[in-house]
Amino acid sequence: MATHTAEGAEPDEAEAESALETALRQLSAAAAHVDTDEGVIERLKHPTRVVEVAVPLERDDGSVEVYTGYRAQHDDVRGPYKGGLRFHPEVTAEECVGLSMWMTWKCAVMDLPFGGAKGGVVVNPKELSTEEKERLTRRFAGEIRDTIGPKRDIPAPDMGTDAQTMAWFMDAYSMQEGETIPGVVTGKPPVIGGSYGREEAPGRSVAIIAREAIDYYGKRIEDATVAVQGFGSVGANAARALDDWGADVVAVSDVNGAAYDTTGLDTHAVPSHEEQPEAVMQYDAPNTLTNEELLELDVDVLIPAAIGNVITADNAGDVDADVVVEGANGPTTSTADTILEERGVPVVPDILANAGGVTVSYFEWLQDINRRQWSLERVNEELEDHMLSAWNDVRAEVEARDVSWRDAAYVVALGRIGEAKATRGLWP
Repeated sequence: MATHTAEGAEPDEAEAESALETALRQLSAAAAHVDTDEGVIERLKHPTRVVEVAVPLERDDGSVEVYTGYRAQHDDVRGPYKGGLRFHPEVTAEECVGLSMWMTWKCAVMDLPFGGAKGGVVVNPKELSTEEKERLTRRFAGEIRDTIGPKRDIPAPDMGTDAQTMAWFMDAYSMQEGETIPGVVTGKPPVIGGSYGREEAPGRSVAIIAREAIDYYGKRIEDATVAVQGFGSVGANAARALDDWGADVVAVSDVNGAAYDTTGLDTHAVPSHEEQPEAVMQYDAPNTLTNEELLELDVDVLIPAAIGNVITADNAGDVDADVVVEGANGPTTSTADTILEERGVPVVPDILANAGGVTVSYFEWLQDINRRQWSLERVNEELEDHMLSAWNDVRAEVEARDVSWRDAAYVVALGRIGEAKATRGLWP
C-alpha cells in the first residue's frame, strides 16, 4: 500500500454534526454523480413519517414516569422499513430521521428488499432494572404497534437494546396480534426465531470489507497492520476475524484507552465490551495509547468502530492510516471526509462496511417467514457472498467514475432507489 501524505474521544463541539446533517450532505454530494430525477432526490430528503409516542412506565418503587419514544420511517419504495431501536438518553426525532436515511442507503447498497427506519426511547437503560426495561419495551411495542409489522416495519437491536429486548418486543406484539409473529423484529435469540451469526455480523462484514480493501490496494493481509477504535460487538468481531485471517491487529481500544503492540495483539485474549465492560486496559500490552493517539497510528487500516464524529477537521490531517474502513455509523464528519480525500486517504463508508447487521437481519426475516432456520455456516457463506457482491458493485463505480468510495456507494444506492421510484411512479 502506498503511504499517504463504540468508545472513542468526544468530537470537537464546533465540528460535530448531527446524523441528519451528515446524511443530507452525503446525499447532495452523491446526487451530483447520479442521473436521478431531481424530484426523487427531493423526496429522499424527507422521511415518510415520524411517529412520536408517550411511553408510561411503572417503576419498581411504584412511581410512574413517562418517556418519549420515536419511530422514523424514511422510505419503503423497495420493501418494508428496517432499522434499529435504541434506548438512550440522547435519542431525538432528528437523530432517528438521519439514521433512518442511512438505513435506506445501506439496504439499497446491499440490494436488500427493505427501506430505512430507526427509532428509540429517550431513556438511560443503565438506570432501569431488568424488570423495568422489560415493562418499558412491552409498552413501547404496544404504543407503536400500528406502525410496525413483518411486512411493514421490522425493528432490530441498537444502542441500549439487545436480543432479549427484541424477544420481549416480539412477545408483546404477538400477544396483541393473537399469534406468534417472529418476523416482526430481527436480532432475537435463535431459540425463538433469531438467526445464528446475527450479533457478529456487523463486525464480520467490516472485516470482510477491510480484507478486500487491503487486497485492492496491493497488500497481502498477512503483511497488513490494523488499528480498531472501539472493542464492542462491531470492533471486537472485526478485529478477531482479521486476526484469524493473518493481519496484525496492533491496537484496540475502549472508552478508557487503547492496548498497543507493534507485533500484534492476541485479540481473542482482549475482553470485548460484551465479555467484560471497559476491560481493554486490563490486557497486558507492552504499550497503551489514548483514543486520540490510536486514530493517528501509522497502520494500513484504521477501523473507527466506537461512536460517530471521531474523525473531524481537527484530527483528519493527522490520520496516518493508508485506508479508513468505517465500523461505526458516521465516524467521519463531512469536513474530515473532504480533508482525507484531498490527502489521498480512501474512506470505505459505513453504509457498505458495517452492512452485515442488516444483511443477516434479512436472512433472519427470511428464516422467520419460511419457519426454517439456517446453520451458522450457511449464514456466514451467504453474508460473504452478499458483501463481496456489494463490494464489487461499489468498486465498479469507483473505477468507472473516479469518485470516492462513499460517493460510489451512494451512486449504487441512489441508482437502485431512483429506478424503483421511477418505475412505481408518484401517487397522485
